[in-house]
Amino acid sequence: MNIGSHYRLKTFVLWTRRTIYWLLIWAIIPTVLFKFAGFTWLTIPWVPIALIGTATSFIAGFKNTQTYNRLWEARQIWGGIVNSSRTLGIMTQGYIRTGDDAQKGIHQQIIYRHMAWLTALRFQLRESKSWENIKTKKYNIEFLTNYTVEEWEKNLADELKPFLSEQEAGYILGTKNRATQIIALQSEHLKKLNEDGILDTLCYVELENILKDLYDHQGKSERIKNFPYPRQFASINLFFIRLLVILLPFGLLNEFAKLGEYGIWLNIPFSMIVSWVFTSLEQVGESTENPFEGGPNDVPITSMCRTIEIDLREMLGQKHLPPPITATNEILM
Repeated sequence: MNIGSHYRLKTFVLWTRRTIYWLLIWAIIPTVLFKFAGFTWLTIPWVPIALIGTATSFIAGFKNTQTYNRLWEARQIWGGIVNSSRTLGIMTQGYIRTGDDAQKGIHQQIIYRHMAWLTALRFQLRESKSWENIKTKKYNIEFLTNYTVEEWEKNLADELKPFLSEQEAGYILGTKNRATQIIALQSEHLKKLNEDGILDTLCYVELENILKDLYDHQGKSERIKNFPYPRQFASINLFFIRLLVILLPFGLLNEFAKLGEYGIWLNIPFSMIVSWVFTSLEQVGESTENPFEGGPNDVPITSMCRTIEIDLREMLGQKHLPPPITATNEILM
């Protein structure tokens, strides 16, 4: 997530520079042929191009609206995870009372297991999918060179060690959906506390409802992660923009030829600029459609998990807290 007031123009141009290169080359070709080879038949009437441009504007606007909605929904889901996590923390401390030294250990075990759930879920959401962009598209090479996504470089087993017992960690690492099974372990622990008379039945039900909410948040996150923006809409948006970009330099030839002997050369910068606007819209929409892949425009779930961890550790009375995640070049992961 970019936490600056806006992207700098230099950054945005660098991000789209490969597109700019081929747009420049494509604008030069028909202009040179028209000017020096006398290929006046290359010109295309402006009306059909304008109609294609209108349709392209609608479909590009539709895609960007829908991909933004996916991003905002993801942010709302993780806002719910933050709230439910804090609720679990205070309920654990308020409801589980043994009256002896074991109380603090039970509180820590439940809260640490919740932090293990956050870690496992975060790693699952950062796994690459075939339709995602961050590791497959060349225009993201600048981001991959300058930023680090923790889940790509660290091992889940090592990250779970501080939060789970050796036995629980071994079991969880052997399952497919680790986050799901961690909540299942949490539920079994609460059930045992209720059977032993440590946790009142009403309080047990309330804590189970929090676990249900966490499952709900997890399921919503997985839905966004595992169901891409519909490929038919993404494809038609890409096809329309490419068609418009291909035709645009030919449609502007006559318009700039009317400006005099040297007016034709204006076809190169102006057709490139107009094309760049549309291709940039496509690129922005594409970079927004997968809010958990680890890109610079995604929901900063690593930072949010660290915020939750700090809050829960403070509830346990711990003084040595991990530092908050800081932004690198205004990008917060």
